[in-house]
Parts: sequence; C-alpha cells; structure tokens
Amino acid sequence: MPIQDKLKELGLEIPPIPAALAAYIPSKRSGNLVFTSGQLPMVAGKLRKTGKVSKDLSLEEAKEEAKQCVLNALAATLLHIESLDKIKSIIKLGVFVSGTPDFTEQHLVANGASELLATIFGEKGKHARFAIGVSSLPLDASVELEMVVEVE
Repeated sequence: MPIQDKLKELGLEIPPIPAALAAYIPSKRSGNLVFTSGQLPMVAGKLRKTGKVSKDLSLEEAKEEAKQCVLNALAATLLHIESLDKIKSIIKLGVFVSGTPDFTEQHLVANGASELLATIFGEKGKHARFAIGVSSLPLDASVELEMVVEVE
C-alpha cells in the first residue's frame, strides 16, 4: 500500500515543513541518508502544548507530541525525495523529553514515535533509538525528535 494511502487510513497527513527557529535547515541529505534537524511538535507554526512531562503533560499526551514530531520529521525528509515511498528504512531516532527531575519514562514517550513509524512503514519503520531526559527544550516544548532515514 502506498504510504500516502496508509497515512490517510490512519487519519494522518504530512504537515507543511515547519520553519527553522534558528540558524539551521530542516534536513540535509548525504548520499542515501537524510538527517533531520530536531523537530518540535509544531502544528500550524505553534506548539499544541508546552511544559514538562509529568507536571504539565501526561505520559499519553507526550506520546502524542512525539507522534507530531515524527510527522514533522517526515515533512522535512520530503525536501529530498518526491514521495515517502522512496524511504527504504528509518535508521535511527533521537528523542529528547523535557520532564520533571523525577520523570524516568522517556523511553515510553519515545515509543509514541517508534510505534507510529512501525505502523506507517512496517519493517522499514523499525529503527535504532535513544531517548533522554533534558531540563528544557526550545519554546518550552515537551518533546524534540531527530531522525536519520535511508532513501532510494
């Protein structure tokens, strides 16, 4: 099934590429790899929610924010390929979670992103990953995600 059809079936769509917030580009291709810059859970140019996980956002809300980061990273990947069907493999995710000092479930927040990629891409969506806690993120975002993708 084409990826666009899979997204439609899931009730998802790839958003416009979020504008860079500083001196960087959304993604860069080197050979058959595309590296995305850190993507925040932006929708229409703004964050849906702000704050720290376990204080201002629940674990489930943070997982949803991680999913939005994935959609934004896929949008940034499309700068270098004509279709998401040209993705051969999701190689690696890096997930940064802004939580309270006692929050230790960053890996579960990152599962929101990982599970979405597996649902969209099947075996091609399985990847290596890290998930770390940080004291803050740009604009008081709860999650930031970077992705490395192998393309045709």
